[in-house]
Amino acid sequence: MGKVSDLYRQRVAEGRIRPDTAQQSVLPHLDRVLDDMAAAPVPEKRSAWRAFLGVGSPPPAPAARGLYLWGGVGRGKSMLMDLMAEAATVPVRRVHFHEFMQEIQAGLNRARQRGEQDTVRPVALEVAATVRLLCFDEMQITDIADAMIVGRLFQVLLEQGVVIVTTSNRVPEDLYKHGLNRQLFLPFIALIRQRLEVVCLDSAVDHRQGRATGGPVWFCPADASAKAAMDAIWDDLTGGAAGEARRIEVGGRSFTLPQFADGVGRSGFWDLCGKPLGPADYLALSREVSVLMIDGIPRLSASNYNEAKRFVTLIDALYEAKVRLIASGADQPEQLYNEGEGSFEFERTASRLREMQDAGWGRDAG
Repeated sequence: MGKVSDLYRQRVAEGRIRPDTAQQSVLPHLDRVLDDMAAAPVPEKRSAWRAFLGVGSPPPAPAARGLYLWGGVGRGKSMLMDLMAEAATVPVRRVHFHEFMQEIQAGLNRARQRGEQDTVRPVALEVAATVRLLCFDEMQITDIADAMIVGRLFQVLLEQGVVIVTTSNRVPEDLYKHGLNRQLFLPFIALIRQRLEVVCLDSAVDHRQGRATGGPVWFCPADASAKAAMDAIWDDLTGGAAGEARRIEVGGRSFTLPQFADGVGRSGFWDLCGKPLGPADYLALSREVSVLMIDGIPRLSASNYNEAKRFVTLIDALYEAKVRLIASGADQPEQLYNEGEGSFEFERTASRLREMQDAGWGRDAG
């Protein structure tokens, strides 16, 4: 196994991340998981079907205790999770918890259609057949359907020898707080405490707050220089995380935010405004991110009227939700939409875009 601490020091030496005392304090815990996995016997490889039928000896409980890393937003948890997945030499999957649970729900639906009595077990076995280390980013339970299955899901995964590492903005006891039938969820919290080491990333530094407000957040024209500036801000806000596509569910359908890490989203203009999205989609997006980066906002006119209308709707949603906006555009906000139908109404949007550039703009990311 590699070491997360070695990769961290390498990134610091390369100037890709800034050294952070709190981050450095949790590196031994991440290394410990990989070291324990390296020392543990490798579970017998069985297909999900063989495991379901009980063919072959059951894998031993993992000698490696997992890890639950929690702390405020913008502290670098996603970046550390990236390093964890990179350092591992066993079959590993690094996935956002929300996306993973959507996959599980789809698997449960297939199991129900097959007439399975225990729908969770075969789905969990499919996962366990392909990975030994499962890295979840941003565990957050807000849906009663997820709350009712996650305990059983984790139980089967752990029984199958899967080691789980997860990040969260909340201490375990605050998961699904005030949720419906929460008493049924409490055994899962006990399972976390029993099988995962709970560690707090207790940093006073929010790597999002202050950085975006410490310099320009609107770049024009949207050329190579602007892209380089946006790339640098992305690296700064996410601690160098690669990010991943984030699927956002809205009323039984979904759309994709191309890049997401630790509460920061990034997208091209056409990904958000060139598709038939509406107010509900943009409101859902506003709940998912605390910072949104938009690349390549074009000049707006009658030729792209529908896209311009969607952009206005998007900005209204971001504005009301106090989402921090960082963007590159063809010109300054007041010059984006100077003529044609909709240009007069755009004055309010331009004013909001200008206001959203103020240093104090944005909701409390905590």
